Amino acid sequence: MKRGLKRELTLLDVFCVATGAMISSGLFILPGLAFAKAGPAIILSYILASILCIPTALSKAELTTAMPKAGGDYFYIMRGFGPLLGTVAGFSSWFSLSLKGAFALIGMGAYLSIIADIPLNIIALFCCLFFIALNLIGIKEAGRFQVFLVLGLLGILLVYIVWGSKTVNPLNFSPFFSKGLGSVFATASFVFISYGGLTKVAALAEETKNPGRNLPLGMILSLVVTSVFYALVIFVTVGVLNPESLKGSLTPISDGAGVFGGNVLKIIISIGAFLAFISTANSGIMTASRYPLGMSRDKLLPAGFKKISSRLETPYIAILFTGSFMICAILFLRLELLVKMASSILILLYIFANLTVILFRESKILSYRPKFHAPFYPSLQILGILAGGFLLIEMGTFIVFLTAIFLLLGFIWYKIYVQKRASQQSALIYVLERLVAKDKELTSDNLLTELKDIVVQRDEIIEDRFHKLIEESKILDIGEPIKMKDFFKEVSLILGEELNLPPQELSEKFLEREKESSTLIRKGLAIPHIVVEGKNTFKILLVRAKTGIIFPEDKLAHIIFVLVGSSDERNLHLKVLAAIAQITQDPEFDKKWLETTNKEELKNIILLAERRRG
Repeated sequence: MKRGLKRELTLLDVFCVATGAMISSGLFILPGLAFAKAGPAIILSYILASILCIPTALSKAELTTAMPKAGGDYFYIMRGFGPLLGTVAGFSSWFSLSLKGAFALIGMGAYLSIIADIPLNIIALFCCLFFIALNLIGIKEAGRFQVFLVLGLLGILLVYIVWGSKTVNPLNFSPFFSKGLGSVFATASFVFISYGGLTKVAALAEETKNPGRNLPLGMILSLVVTSVFYALVIFVTVGVLNPESLKGSLTPISDGAGVFGGNVLKIIISIGAFLAFISTANSGIMTASRYPLGMSRDKLLPAGFKKISSRLETPYIAILFTGSFMICAILFLRLELLVKMASSILILLYIFANLTVILFRESKILSYRPKFHAPFYPSLQILGILAGGFLLIEMGTFIVFLTAIFLLLGFIWYKIYVQKRASQQSALIYVLERLVAKDKELTSDNLLTELKDIVVQRDEIIEDRFHKLIEESKILDIGEPIKMKDFFKEVSLILGEELNLPPQELSEKFLEREKESSTLIRKGLAIPHIVVEGKNTFKILLVRAKTGIIFPEDKLAHIIFVLVGSSDERNLHLKVLAAIAQITQDPEFDKKWLETTNKEELKNIILLAERRRG
């Protein structure tokens, strides 16, 4: 039996995971370094960076509500572009998130030194072990702990803002553009990674309750709240600290608290920073561990990574592997350069998120059914791609070169391990099918089936008997005009073989039924149905006739549901008729039925339609 992950995370959990992932080094360490680059205008740099996040946040919200599965951006990039880019995206996401989690643990050192003289690596190591254990216990427990951390942190920052705003010195903001207007944009690239944790929560989509609502709402609320807190906290910090002191500070918020609140507030803020760093580390291991899980499911990593504890229902191998890597990073690696590299990889993934939305929309795959649609398509996605390109350029050539080396290593793993194992179909194939030669040999149905199954699981669709009949049904796609009598002969050959009945007998029954009263129930839609001998027999044949089946009086049917059942299945017959009536009432049904290019999608139009079930 295939074991899945439990849906435990609420809207508050989603908000706190995203917020906790953002409010850490971006707020408690970077402002001093950023002030040296842009002066008081760093407030605008942080606001600009948050605005540049909006296109990607909305694109990721769409993708994760369409495909709420473990692995987040890796999962949908894999389905969009195939195994090669999927492999690179999976390793990139896992690597960058793991390193940022390790960096957050090490970042505690600067603030812990204010409270006590404790060896940094030892504290970071024990915190990492604690979070490994916490995440092994369960996602609900890890999520609840994250809520406690983030709400406590926001409360402390609110005290800082309210208290500090009374002592802000306006002269500290003059001249506002002391480093020039251009520095605002350059610094926006520098602090962009402060918002890098926003979309971490996408990796937890499979474990989120009501993901169609909670994921986009949680991400958008988190971005708005975090942006406001960033701007206000930095406003107070710039306003209360001597500019020369702020430039070289690695503990700017605590230094600011010391100016107007003394040592007591300084210690409280240091505790807040401690909460911020451990919340980032907790969300880091929580989200990063879902990437090996998702990659293993797709055969991009060995099967062991997809194992889920039968008792705790957590991916314990993936958690232990991720935690071990973070421990190695804490003990042996110098992280400053690697974190910059991880930042450039995240920006690259942001670009791919926007490209993937464009790819899925242009593929016209009907099973791609996000609960949330990113607005202003495709302008918003193009803006996100251009913004990502701008930020990558600002990272510098050396960092981009190191990123290229990492991507090359991902390509090598693909060639050595993945290529002979993974055959995941991508939305790119469907775009090519539409743009090139409509060659059906290019595509199979595995992606369509997977997307359909995701929607069924996401929306908790009841697979009643009608649902199963449609899944088992055959599909007849007729391209040329055909008379009703010839149509029934062709249908009878197919159904006669399935039911082990004489085709001639079935054909005669269809014609007799049509003489009694026409089964053409509205323009373009017919439901021919007959009763046959036997027991527990019922079959549905789906027919799409683009040019039409010619019924009496030259009326055309393009959508045909052919029903054959034994007399003891009368109740089922009535339920099937009712289900078809509900489904075909959709104003878009006829258009979808005639325009789709794939037979499997014809089934999915019916299977995923809104109707009463049971």
